[in-house]
Amino acid sequence: MILLVLVASILIAAVTIYQYNEEAKDYHKERLERKEKAIRRSINFAIRETTYPVTTKNIPLIFKDEIFDIDAIHNLQINLYDLDGQLLKSSKRTIQRDTTEMCLNANILNELSNTIEHRYVIKNKENGQTFQSSYSYITDEKFKNLAILNLPYLENDDFLNKELQEFLLRLAYAYLVLILVAIIFAYFISKFITKSLKTISDKMNETRLEKRNKKIQIESSSEEIETLVNSYNSMIDELEASAVVLATNEREQAWREMAKQVAHEIKNPLTPMRLTVQSFQRKFNPEDENIYQKVNEYSNTLIQQIDTMSSIASAFSNFAKMPAQKSEVLNVVHIVKLALDIFNEGYIEFYPETEEIIAKFDRTQLIRVVTNLVKNGTQAIPEDSENPKIKVRVFSDNENVNITIEDNGSGIPEETKAKIFEPKFTTKSSGMGLGLAMVKNIVETYNGSITFTSQLGKGTIFTVTFPIDQTIPMSSGIA
Repeated sequence: MILLVLVASILIAAVTIYQYNEEAKDYHKERLERKEKAIRRSINFAIRETTYPVTTKNIPLIFKDEIFDIDAIHNLQINLYDLDGQLLKSSKRTIQRDTTEMCLNANILNELSNTIEHRYVIKNKENGQTFQSSYSYITDEKFKNLAILNLPYLENDDFLNKELQEFLLRLAYAYLVLILVAIIFAYFISKFITKSLKTISDKMNETRLEKRNKKIQIESSSEEIETLVNSYNSMIDELEASAVVLATNEREQAWREMAKQVAHEIKNPLTPMRLTVQSFQRKFNPEDENIYQKVNEYSNTLIQQIDTMSSIASAFSNFAKMPAQKSEVLNVVHIVKLALDIFNEGYIEFYPETEEIIAKFDRTQLIRVVTNLVKNGTQAIPEDSENPKIKVRVFSDNENVNITIEDNGSGIPEETKAKIFEPKFTTKSSGMGLGLAMVKNIVETYNGSITFTSQLGKGTIFTVTFPIDQTIPMSSGIA
């Protein structure tokens, strides 16, 4: 209602202003025509009564004094030019004339002679004022052209503008009253309409699955409101009936999910442990001079994965706190390199920005994030691929650490992109689909984010970003 009143007032004001402008144009046009007709009658009378021969040369003599009388009667300046555009006589009393007034523009002469009415009007603005200037021929009794009559006319809109301002002011007062009435009326109407809806809304906001909810009891004459209330009360009955069943199912589902997550997380370190042992069997050579160093590396890798399994078991012992959050000051580049060392695929390439990027994160959780993403990348590459490649990059900006894992595998279809981080969602024939979901959970626990871009047939890039704690002491406790 208020909007309609405002729009109506604006439209009426716009139409009024437009109408006044059009009326002003018509008024000045008609007034100039009336002035011109009256002045022409006075000029024709002076020509008929003169004793001088009626010729163009005698125009200054014929109108020597009469031109000032005509100007005084009609209150309008009069200029008389010969047929070539030279000024013959003017009622403008001035000692020095503008040179532009002494001769007419050739364009004016052409327009005047080529128009059917032999009348030409031009409009121009000077010093913020609008002038109309009409040009027409003066003829003798035989309708022979003697001279050119020029009448400069000033468009004075002071009276019309004052009238327009007064009208708009009255219109503003009227619509101000209407707006106030509309606001008051709209307030009471909205209170009446929304009273029942407010009661229903409050009840809906109070609805909780874990408690007993009250039904809505209101008196309403509206059939729509009554239907809505009945629907809500029916929903409350159904909610209470299913609450017990839902609670039981949720308890069972929670234990199932915990078992699946335990199995999945323990399986992750077992796979690289198996690969490490197999690699050790294939490459073991007692005569190798670096045998002790290699044994030490294999042992460290196994110990690292055993520690990971121990950490997983400890974390799942308290399911509500999974994953356990620890803030360790560590070198992200070093930890990512340790995580990549457990993979035997020769096509995994590591590109750190620098040798040291210090941040706060949980060492075990960071290894889990990297191994999960790299493992997904290796599984995304077809077995018959001619040039498999996985690129792992670590770099930082002023506030964040970024880890990207890029593969040239088969890519992720559009229809599955929205579900890629959902628990239990997987496109592989084996596995429970908890890997990426847990990676996302870990990263977001540390106020980070994980995103990806993918193209079918070209590959996928996962990007992990988490903040750097700028207050970390750079010289102590670095893992």
